[in-house]
Amino acid sequence: MKSPTNGAGDVWTWTAIDADSKLIISYLVGGRDAAYADAFMQDVGDRLANRVQLTTDGHKSYLEAVEGAFGSDVDYAQLIKIYGNSPESMKGRYSPAEYIGIKKRPIEGEPDENHVSTSYVERMNLNIRMGNRRFTRLTNAFSKKIDNHLHMLSLYFVHYNFCRINKTLKVSPAMAAGVSDTLHDVECIVGLIDARAPKPGRPKAYKKKDISN
Repeated sequence: MKSPTNGAGDVWTWTAIDADSKLIISYLVGGRDAAYADAFMQDVGDRLANRVQLTTDGHKSYLEAVEGAFGSDVDYAQLIKIYGNSPESMKGRYSPAEYIGIKKRPIEGEPDENHVSTSYVERMNLNIRMGNRRFTRLTNAFSKKIDNHLHMLSLYFVHYNFCRINKTLKVSPAMAAGVSDTLHDVECIVGLIDARAPKPGRPKAYKKKDISN
């Protein structure tokens, strides 16, 4: 039996999306525990200039994470989906149990119940899976190294935010959010990568070529 590769396992992709501009505000790849929830929410909070209404799912780690990142300066609610029991024919499969309803739970501030929704981020999660072969289940297309997985997601989100026109908004999410005044292209992304890459240096010593023969 082959021993598992160092670092092998599963990871989660945390995402935060602005409902108005459809901008991906922040993302994080890692575990599903409280430490990652804290780090994710701290980053979300640092990227926002104004008070917002925030909706998450019912994951318990969000409660302390949102409190630590925003305190009382947020209108926060959780949307909890309610599922029934899985039928015997579906047990052991990836499909969830039958969906039977939702519960909107205000946590902090005064969230508007009409805007308590996770629909946009759930649609974004679908887009990520549809647009990245590495997320395909039951195949060998998954990422073999966490670093490669992170690089792939970074490219995806930069392209989504700055290079892709949203069909509804008619501009890129970055333009709709006011963080960019132009539509970028893949050449721009390559330029950013090249600008951050270390410059190749001259070798310290050259190997002498044997010309005796």
